[in-house]
Amino acid sequence: MAMGDSFTAGAHSGAAATQRWPDALATRLREASPALDYRNLAVTGARSEDVARDQLDAAVRLRPDVVTLVCGANDVLLSVRPDVERYGAALSAMLGRLDRDLPDAAVVTATTPDFAGFLDLHERSRRRVADGLERLAEVTRLVARSHDVVCLEFADHPEAVERANYAGDGYHPSAEGNRRAAAAFCAAIASHFPIAVPETRPKETA
Repeated sequence: MAMGDSFTAGAHSGAAATQRWPDALATRLREASPALDYRNLAVTGARSEDVARDQLDAAVRLRPDVVTLVCGANDVLLSVRPDVERYGAALSAMLGRLDRDLPDAAVVTATTPDFAGFLDLHERSRRRVADGLERLAEVTRLVARSHDVVCLEFADHPEAVERANYAGDGYHPSAEGNRRAAAAFCAAIASHFPIAVPETRPKETA
């Protein structure tokens, strides 16, 4: 089960649907569990409160074994004064609900890297976005830790801010970004949960 915004929905990535990281993750998991039922509930443009309102009930109702929940970037991008504390409250409420209603599910979230340098913005706006994303990552870590939820550290990962990971808009993941994200989620699930995840195959070369 994938929840979130366009990072997960795959909008504007320039990649085929099969290249979205949740699709690649589901493909890997299906190699070990062919009956896996995969749903991607993510919506382009969703803020954290939109995810909580529009996706959480459906996710709980479908009783998934694995849930990825990544959001918050739009809380920063779509606001002149990002309310990161409000994002933290929404994320905490969602993780609490998932823990309460799906106690056996493997839940994974992630911090958002600072992609502000790739956006076509004036310097003042770029600094605002960068500051907001930094605060967003701090809150995500704290909330995930408080709920004992696995949190992928994209914000502090040096490869996460490589331009090749982003599409032409500088925000949404490119095919390479989707590939790396899928690999990171696969590794996290394999490391933290008793779920079979096949070994990563080497990239094919021409």
